[in-house]
Amino acid sequence: MFKYNCLNPIAGVGLDKFTEDFSATDNAQDADAILVRSASMHDMEFGDNLNAIARAGAGVNNIPLEKCAEKGIVVFNTPGANANGVKELVVAGMLLASRDIIEGINWVQENEEDGDIAKATEKKKKVFAGTELQGKTLGVIGLGAIGVRVANLALHLGMEVYGYDPFVSVDTAWQLSRNIHHAKTVDELYKESDFITIHVPANDDTKGMICKDAISLMKKDVVILNFARDVLVNTEEMVDALVAGSVKRYVTDFPVPEITGVSHAIVIPHLGASTEESEDNCAKMAVDEVMDFMQNGNIHNSVNFPNCDMGSRDGCVRITILHRNIPNMLGQFTSLLAEENMNIALMSNKSKKEYAYTMIDVENEVSDSVREKIAAIEGVLKVRIIA
Repeated sequence: MFKYNCLNPIAGVGLDKFTEDFSATDNAQDADAILVRSASMHDMEFGDNLNAIARAGAGVNNIPLEKCAEKGIVVFNTPGANANGVKELVVAGMLLASRDIIEGINWVQENEEDGDIAKATEKKKKVFAGTELQGKTLGVIGLGAIGVRVANLALHLGMEVYGYDPFVSVDTAWQLSRNIHHAKTVDELYKESDFITIHVPANDDTKGMICKDAISLMKKDVVILNFARDVLVNTEEMVDALVAGSVKRYVTDFPVPEITGVSHAIVIPHLGASTEESEDNCAKMAVDEVMDFMQNGNIHNSVNFPNCDMGSRDGCVRITILHRNIPNMLGQFTSLLAEENMNIALMSNKSKKEYAYTMIDVENEVSDSVREKIAAIEGVLKVRIIA
């Protein structure tokens, strides 16, 4: 029986997918797996039984990835599960930025007691006149699960679309419309776009990528949308650009003190994935990942270990080994099993930067002694036997 703990409320439609092999526990220290949304885990002490953490969402800033890797804890996220919800809010952000809708609504509310408001509206509405999306150019930075959907939808709205992503996956490339212009550099996208939307992860290469130097390459009156991570934009330099009028609007889903209340900034209270459907999709995907890993050892959508899938065990005993990506690990594993007269039926090994994962199906029972010998090999982080 596997135990799971939820650090945040997780949609019931996801938790209902757990089979009878899983039971909930209120004590995270006893859990084999933890499901989490936004709760910070950086100061948590992890129990010895913890094998998996599943983030019901895409971002994993709240999880100490290296600490987990060193303890042999696989961290999963749910890429694409909330993509449609974010995509729709990006389009809403473009409309809010181009049509002066918020100011118009505020004016109506301020004049709600005017008995002749209909007549006053006809005189006032020209103040809120905006522009249409059709015929404008949208630049999409990052063509992952969300970016590709935004790009394709923008085409249907009659926009010209430039996409930039030097690491676009094969799966995404198949989904991407052939009518989207491929920007060879991000600078090209900056120069061509009336609207720019960012959909990349936060890392050392992307933090602060939207800065005064980038803005200097953009069209005057550009609209910038950030529904990815707040740190992708240098907020101080964005405020300067808004005040100077070199950026028409900045639409962000991340309220921070520096941008909240700034004129021409539209600040949304982190609603990108806050839809019933997105939360359900994230919960279901997270539970599927946990169950497949705990029952079969398969890894899908891990952020700290490589993906690896050998399907169901098909009657064999499966040895799973999380280890450092160093030479001769496979040789040591196979030699040890050979010395124990154990026949290998199937094996897979994958690596991801400094970490690796090996799955071995054997036709024999695996004793505690064999498991301990494998665990004693230098570079091994955790060994599990699934029978």
